[in-house]
Parts: sequence; C-alpha cells; structure tokens
Amino acid sequence: MIALFIGPAGMSLTGNLRNFLAPVDIFSTLGLQNGIVKFTAENEHDHDKLQRILATVSISILSAVVLCSLILLLPAVSWSRLVFNGAPQYAWVFRVLAFGLPLYTGNLLFVALLNGLGNFKQVIFLNIWGNIIGVLLSAVLIWQMGLNGAFLGLISYPALLFFFSLYYVLQRFPNLSFIKLKYFDASLLTGLLSYSFMSVITAILGPVIYIYIRNTVSQTVGADNAGYWESLNRIASFYIMFASTMLTLYFLPKLSIAKSSSDTRSVFLSYYKGIVPLYAVGLVIIYMLRFIIIKLLFTVEFLPMAGLFAWQLTGDFFKICSMILGYEFFAKKMTKAFIVTESFSFCVLYVSSKLLIAKYGAEGAVMAHALTYLAYFIVLVVYFRKKIIGHVV
Repeated sequence: MIALFIGPAGMSLTGNLRNFLAPVDIFSTLGLQNGIVKFTAENEHDHDKLQRILATVSISILSAVVLCSLILLLPAVSWSRLVFNGAPQYAWVFRVLAFGLPLYTGNLLFVALLNGLGNFKQVIFLNIWGNIIGVLLSAVLIWQMGLNGAFLGLISYPALLFFFSLYYVLQRFPNLSFIKLKYFDASLLTGLLSYSFMSVITAILGPVIYIYIRNTVSQTVGADNAGYWESLNRIASFYIMFASTMLTLYFLPKLSIAKSSSDTRSVFLSYYKGIVPLYAVGLVIIYMLRFIIIKLLFTVEFLPMAGLFAWQLTGDFFKICSMILGYEFFAKKMTKAFIVTESFSFCVLYVSSKLLIAKYGAEGAVMAHALTYLAYFIVLVVYFRKKIIGHVV
C-alpha cells in the first residue's frame, strides 16, 4: 500500500518514523522489556517477590510514560523537523503519539509480562492479530489519507493492542492487583536498570545511524534510492521478526534459567541446529524469488532494489547467527560486555556506511550491513567461545 500510494520517497519517510519509534519504545518502558521477561520467568512461583517486581516496574514505567509524553508533546514541531528532514508539517504525528503513548507502552509491558510467565500461545495470538489489525488499519488509512495515513497507522495500531494484552493479563492478575504503591521496592531497580543501560545504547545509536544512512543515501543518489534501501529493510524485518519472536518467547527464558555453561551451550546448539539452517534455506529462496517478491509486495517502480538483495541477505544470515549470542547478554545481565560489543558494531556500521555509500551509493549501505554483522558475529563467537565449545582452543 505504501509503495502503491506513496512510492519510494514515502517509504523513506515512513522508515524515519519507524526508527524514531524504536527509542520511544525503549525510553517509555525504561528499556525493561527483557528484564521483565527474565525476572518474571525466574520468580513466577515466588508470589511476594513477583508482586514487588511487577509493582516496581509498572510504577516506574508509568512515571516514564508521563515524562516521555510531555517531551513529545511540547516540542512537536522540532521533532517533525528533526525526523522528517526539516519538514514542520508533521508535528501532529508526535502529538498523537504523545496521547497514545500510555496505551502503546502498556501493551509492551503486558506482552513482556506474558512472555515471562510462559504464556506463549497468548503472546503468539497477540502477535498474529496485531499484525492483521496493523495491516488492515494501515491499508485503509493509506488508501484514504496517503502519507499521513501511513504515519497514523504506524502509531495507532500498537495502542489498540493494549486492550487485547490487558484482557490476558487480567485473567492472571484481576484488577491489575500488582500495581500498588505499597509493593514498590526501590532496591529492585538497581538490578532492573542494568537492562535499561543495555537497551538505551541500542535505542540511541541504532535509529540515529539508520536515519543518517537513509539521509546520506538520499543526498548522494536520490530519495528513491533511499526508498529502495528502506523497502529492503522492511522485507528483512518480516523474517527477522520470526527469529526475534522465537528468541524472546522461547530462548531468552531458557537462557535466563540456565545455571551452567553446559546448560547455556545446549540452548545455543538447539538454536543453531533448529533455526539457523531453516533461515539459511529461506534466505536462498528469497534471493531466487527476489523479482517476484518485489512485484508482489511493491510495484515495478521498485525493481532496481533487486541489486541490493545479495549483500542484505548475507548480512542477515550473520545477524541471525549472532542474535542468540546477543540475547545471552540480557539473560545473564552482562551490561559492560553488551555495551562494548554493541558500540563496536555501530561504529563499524557508521564508518563502513560513510565510506561505502560515497563509492557505491545504496549498494554501499547493504555492503556495510553485511560487513557489520560478520564482524559482530566473529566478536561474539570469540567472547562466548567457552560456552559454545566448552573449552578454550
């Protein structure tokens, strides 16, 4: 729908908004989503501690939501200029987001809670219906309102999902009984905020660099080429979503409760034996069918992006390989190691993008993507070598 009614340039602008929403997710939840999964999984049967954890998290996040809403609402015009290449007319997007943020963030909190409790079927149901609602709502809005409809769809459907996730949480906690000030325990924040530091690094560096890449491609070889690069990222996000969902739903709780290196190694091996080979085959199929996929998901106007697939898929393979290792940082709360390795990957991405886009245009952006995740995977394998192979070679 975006391709048909807005075109490559519109795809680029919606990509900027998607990148902006990523840090909004992190700051409004204080970056505690993975921490909620871990601590809920570990303390599911300790009612008193679970109550204190959930009260502390909920009240802290509520305070963060109020602050974030004000930060979005008051300088809305400035946000519009910053995100949309100097255009002030989209200030309304940030005002709508500010008022919808409590529902938007509430859904993220409740889904993380359901994840930690091991309610996989309910979370999968939410993901399925969330995507169905998102597609239908966005399609209608884009059809009726064009680019403005695309923006509105991006920020509204996650808020609508709040009511679905609330329904499931109320089944376990009637009247949201855990949200009481008397259960708030400030001492628990120290452990939880370690996850905030890890998430904030990604929330700040990631979107800034991706907006930089998109704008650099636009300035170097035109807005349409930036749209092709963004369109390929959208395709990648679809299949990466399956891996991230499986990791969050299944592998992160397993890693969190793994007590020894051998336990962790068995989780790693199950991922590399069961998930990675399927993705390798899938990526080859995607490459072979790339022209059909472009015509199916976009329009013939987007066919030039076919030349970007090889480097993108290569980078995504190494990204899939590295994701399970990256989740070990969250499972074991390895804050310093995460910050160092994540900062390293973003530095590689920034420097390689700057050099390669200048020489190869949009293709340079996907070449940088492949180089970054190859380097990141090698670094993680070296760091976790004892847990992967059991002894130092």
